[in-house]
Amino acid sequence: MIELRCQKSEIKEGKIKTLFSRDFQVCLTSFNSEILAFEDVCSHDGESFDGGTIENGCIVCPRHMAKFDMKTGKALCMPAVEDINIFPVKTVGEEIIVVIED
Repeated sequence: MIELRCQKSEIKEGKIKTLFSRDFQVCLTSFNSEILAFEDVCSHDGESFDGGTIENGCIVCPRHMAKFDMKTGKALCMPAVEDINIFPVKTVGEEIIVVIED
């Protein structure tokens, strides 16, 4: 099990914050005041969502505009056809914890 942590103040509404472990990257964002976590890999090309945008509850890949639902991970448009992983988020005081099961 991997736990990635950050402070709640680091997560901004509609902005992407990337957390790194040795083997894994996770994106965090706040959407309608809910903190969401999803893997930082576009299923279309295997690249990071760094530089992507948040639109209507979706993460939009900056290279080919593939869209994914941030709550379910579902691929919503071409060129992506595979979903991305989403992760549960816990808040303990001001700390955000994302747990990734091995």
